[in-house]
Amino acid sequence: MTGSRISYLWNNERAAQGFASGVSLHSHTNRSKETLDFILKLANEYSFFQSIIAREEARCQRKHRIRPDYARSYWTPPLTPRLAFDLESRQIAESLQVEPLVSITDHDDIQAPMLLRTVASARHIPVSVEWTTPFGSDQAFHLGIHNLPSATGAEWMREFEAFTANPSNARLTEMLSALHELPNVLIVFNHPLWDLYKVGHDLHERRVEEFLTQNSRSIHAVELNGLRNWEENRQVKRLAARWNKLLISGGDRHGLEPNANVNLTQATSFNEFVDEIRRENRSHVLFMPQYAEPWKHRIMKSTLDAIRDYPDFPEGSRRWDERVYHPDSNGVDRPISQLWPDGQAPGYMQMIIKFVRMLGSNPVSHGLRFAWNESHELQFALGEREAF
Repeated sequence: MTGSRISYLWNNERAAQGFASGVSLHSHTNRSKETLDFILKLANEYSFFQSIIAREEARCQRKHRIRPDYARSYWTPPLTPRLAFDLESRQIAESLQVEPLVSITDHDDIQAPMLLRTVASARHIPVSVEWTTPFGSDQAFHLGIHNLPSATGAEWMREFEAFTANPSNARLTEMLSALHELPNVLIVFNHPLWDLYKVGHDLHERRVEEFLTQNSRSIHAVELNGLRNWEENRQVKRLAARWNKLLISGGDRHGLEPNANVNLTQATSFNEFVDEIRRENRSHVLFMPQYAEPWKHRIMKSTLDAIRDYPDFPEGSRRWDERVYHPDSNGVDRPISQLWPDGQAPGYMQMIIKFVRMLGSNPVSHGLRFAWNESHELQFALGEREAF
């Protein structure tokens, strides 16, 4: 059967029977750099934070000569490459009883797959990346570039970096065409309808249409994203149909919940899977039970994963303040645990972390989960035949 097929494990427990492998696409490790804009979002959403943050920022600058810079600051997900690979592999092997194929795509970085290739159980992992691709003067898209040739992966990363420094739409089309000519490379348009850079819904959709008009030939599939909501994914399905593109899974995992969707395949290697997508034009997306949980609740859990402490993790990734980076007084990025003489982050940062952890505590979390449980999502979670 050609084309895209979608299944839901909660209403078909035997969905994976007859398949050889499950493919985990689009997940992140501690090699990804993530923005700290959630601090500003909290300030906007909870007005009482605004004056506190402004006062504490001024105190921080006066006492430590460091002005908080959210644009240059970032956090990293808690899982190391090995822990992330094991998490994704385990879900597929245990829940679906098929062989796992895992493609990790950190933001603009291929260190994770390159490191994992030194581990016997992961030596066949593809060299993949989520490329933040500038488009025009006001937009950027995220493209999953899977299975780069290992011999030229580093060279491609330098090409991506050079393009980001000096972007042009014409050059982008040339680069995507060159990637398309590599027979084992898979190019996926990740979460295409998420207005990640806040340019506005209408402008974002116009830019998506412009991007596909120029580059559709080189895009092999459009992602149904495991961390985006039902309605956005329905719109993605319509977008894919309009452009005659396959749908493909992409969990976008940043925390400890494994990817909420995977691809089922007859392939036993990633090269064979790419061939199934690109030349046989077949894709079977399977949504895992966690996707039927209320979306906002899942986002909260992912946020909590980012700010928890993990005493059993490798040194340097155990505490939240070891995974958050900020420029020091000389402009060098350092973990914030190293920036303050007493080893303690500024009070307002600690307050925000405590507030978010309070929202995630069991009694509060249960109440929020009930409040966020939209009726149509509840129907899907109870096993409605079609979610899209």
